[in-house]
Amino acid sequence: MAFDTGFSRLAALRPAGAGVQAASDSLHDPTAAGLRSRAASDPKSVIKAAAKQFEAMFMQQLMKSMRESTMASGMLDNAGTQMGTEMLDAQFANQMTGLPGGLADVIARQLDRQMSGVAGNGAAAISSATTSAPSGVIPAAGAAGAPASRTGGAQATPNQAEFLRQHDASARAAEAQTGIPAAFMVAQAAHESGWGRREIRNTDGSTSFNVFGIKAGAGWKGRVAQVTTTEVVDGQPRKVLANFRAYRSYEESFCDYAQMMKANPRYATVASAGNSASGFAQGLQRAGYATDPAYADKLTRVINTTLRLQRAVVRPAENLA
Repeated sequence: MAFDTGFSRLAALRPAGAGVQAASDSLHDPTAAGLRSRAASDPKSVIKAAAKQFEAMFMQQLMKSMRESTMASGMLDNAGTQMGTEMLDAQFANQMTGLPGGLADVIARQLDRQMSGVAGNGAAAISSATTSAPSGVIPAAGAAGAPASRTGGAQATPNQAEFLRQHDASARAAEAQTGIPAAFMVAQAAHESGWGRREIRNTDGSTSFNVFGIKAGAGWKGRVAQVTTTEVVDGQPRKVLANFRAYRSYEESFCDYAQMMKANPRYATVASAGNSASGFAQGLQRAGYATDPAYADKLTRVINTTLRLQRAVVRPAENLA
């Protein structure tokens, strides 16, 4: 009599001679140590592999829980059939992971945000993900851009730290003129310029020092940088050629921004938002500062992130006082 045990079903999925170690290796290949080693030199290449590992662990744990919730027959159950069933579950878990739109995609996006966002250390992100999460537990994927999960305890990348230090004095001067908290203005400059990585450039490639994305209207008498930008028109993003103000320094850029906030009636309610990050961001959106319908939400998240980073980077001595 032939019995359909876990071993016979597993044979249909695995070549002859494959044993327990092979099934285990298929689930844990590449290993956590291997991922950490590769992440140090090329973090982007291991995101999908790490995400697939987590999804496989989750699927295997789910299948195990489902089997435990059903009553066993007891007739043919023994250590051998149990081992075969676990090996079979490992194979099924591998086959069901990595599919488009699956859990691995969600985890990969979260890891990518951790590695490219405030944490800034790809090797550390992968190492933390592959060693601290228990088997079958998937890292919590918070709201996109949520500062609490991305700052890793208020840790700034070297680029962000330099950006905060570079513009702190100018932002404080602008605060004295407008009453708008300096951190709010630094955060807006960070949002508009991608923390200085996407500054508006002149035709010769030099920076225009325009970190606020202020356009050059008919009344602007200074220098101009003409670039292609994205505007949302009738709900659809479109590429347009636009003129932006060009300055001689970042200090001049902050000063001009402060003057615009103070003198332009459109922004009269922005300065009165007080210390509310969301009030400031929503006031800018209502005034038509940007065409992106999600501008206020995005800016609010950057402001909250900037507030945490500033305390750790720009004025740590004040925090200890």
